[in-house]
Amino acid sequence: MFERLKEDIDSVFHRDPAARNFIDVLTNYPGMQAIWWHRLSHPLYKNNWKWLARFVSNLARWLTGIEIHPGATIGRRFFIDHGMGVVIGETAEIGDDVTLYHGVTLGGTSWNKGKRHPTLGNGVVVGAGAKVLGPIYIGENAKIGSNSVVVKDVAEGATVVGIPGKVVAAKAKPAEKDGVTEQRKAIAEKYGFDAYAVSADNPDPVANHIGKILDHLHIMDSKVTELCREVKKMGGDVCDQALPNLSIDDDDVVKAEQDAARSRQSQHESFDPQI
Repeated sequence: MFERLKEDIDSVFHRDPAARNFIDVLTNYPGMQAIWWHRLSHPLYKNNWKWLARFVSNLARWLTGIEIHPGATIGRRFFIDHGMGVVIGETAEIGDDVTLYHGVTLGGTSWNKGKRHPTLGNGVVVGAGAKVLGPIYIGENAKIGSNSVVVKDVAEGATVVGIPGKVVAAKAKPAEKDGVTEQRKAIAEKYGFDAYAVSADNPDPVANHIGKILDHLHIMDSKVTELCREVKKMGGDVCDQALPNLSIDDDDVVKAEQDAARSRQSQHESFDPQI
C-alpha cells in the first residue's frame, strides 16, 4: 500500500512542477485524494457492496470535486491535474501513466447496460474540458486537445483536436522519420532556419508552407550540386564559394523593432483628430 502511495506521489512530481514535497501532494492535491478514495470504493463495488461503494464515491466527489464511479478500472500512476469537474463513468478503463486535466469527461453515449465508456491506453493525455464519449479506444500515448469531443477510436500516438475530434498529428512512421522529415531538418539547418515544427504532418499551416519551401530548396540543392559537378569537370570554379548565412542576428531584430516603433510614433504625431 505504501509503495503504491509513493509511486503515485512520485508521478505527481514528474508531471507537475508546482509540487513541492510529499506532504504538500498528499494533503493539497484533490486529484491524488480522489484516486485513493476510488481505491477504497472500487473493491467494495467489485464485491457487490454497491451502495456503500457509491456512498464512498459520492463523499469523495463532495470533498474533491472529482466524480469517479466505483466501477471504473484505473491503472498505476494515474494523475488528475487540478481535477475540478472531472467525471469518469462506470465502465471506463484507464491504463498506466495516464494524465487528465480539469473538466474532462469519460462518458457514455447510451443508456444500455454493458461497456459504454471509453478505454484509455497507457500514457494517454487528455486536455482540460475534453469529452471522450462512448465505448471507444484511445491508443497508447495519444493526446486529446483541450475542449475536444472524441467519439471515435484514436490510434496509438495520435493527437486529436476539435469538435468532433479530428486527428491532426498521427504517429510518425519509420519511413517518414528517415524521409521527408529528416530531409527538411537537414536543409533547414543548412540554410539557417529554425528546424522546429517542419515535420510533414504538422497541423500549423504556416509550418506546412515552410516545410514545402524546404522541400523545394532540397530539390534545388540537388540540382545545383549536379550542375556544379559538371561545371568542375569542365574546369570551372564558380561553385567553390560558400553559401551565405541566412540567420538573423539579434541586433537586426532590435533595429527592425526600433524602426517600426519610430514609424508608429510618426504616424501618431501626424494624425489630426479634427479631420
